[in-house]
Amino acid sequence: MWIDCHCHTKYSYDNWLEPVDLVRRAKALGLDGVCITEHYSYEASEPVEQVGRDEGLLVLRGVEIATDRGHMLAYGVEDDGWNIWGRDNYLPIAEVIAHINSLGGICVPAHPFREVGVASLLEGLLDLRGIAGVETHNGSNRESDNELAINAARHMALPALGGSDCHKTEAVGRCATKFQQPVTDMASFIAAVRAGACQGSYFPGYVGLAQAA
Repeated sequence: MWIDCHCHTKYSYDNWLEPVDLVRRAKALGLDGVCITEHYSYEASEPVEQVGRDEGLLVLRGVEIATDRGHMLAYGVEDDGWNIWGRDNYLPIAEVIAHINSLGGICVPAHPFREVGVASLLEGLLDLRGIAGVETHNGSNRESDNELAINAARHMALPALGGSDCHKTEAVGRCATKFQQPVTDMASFIAAVRAGACQGSYFPGYVGLAQAA
């Protein structure tokens, strides 16, 4: 089954993507599910869960955390109590990983080779400990950045995940993750990642809106 593991809606407050448009686009492309990873907040994505139920698509929820060494996708938290730092940006990466792990969640560096200023992770990825996988395929990345992430994941012998990093409708599904075992909720999602039963990829069902029309 295919899940776009890195999605944003208007509840990230940096775009205007309506949840229903995201979900319907994912269904139209043939995705089996999406994971909403709004910036800074797990709780912000709560309304999207109901949209998924209404539209008949699996909607999981995580959070994208801005650390002092790049962005981190966290899966398995249950509220915003994960944030013990009292701010949204430049959180200490090692402490974030340790804390999310202590809550029973997992951490996956997002677009690790994308340069985002002084907080870029880049080759520092190879020194990270405690992460569960690597986002090797990001739909908003240059292909060369994804290639570096693919090679790093192989070198580190870590599972690979893919996500569109969508902030608009057309971007949904550019990249996704193929799961080799059923995912029905966050617990089974995490179990599949920990088992390495997943593979990030450019989603073969993706077509642009112009093509779809």
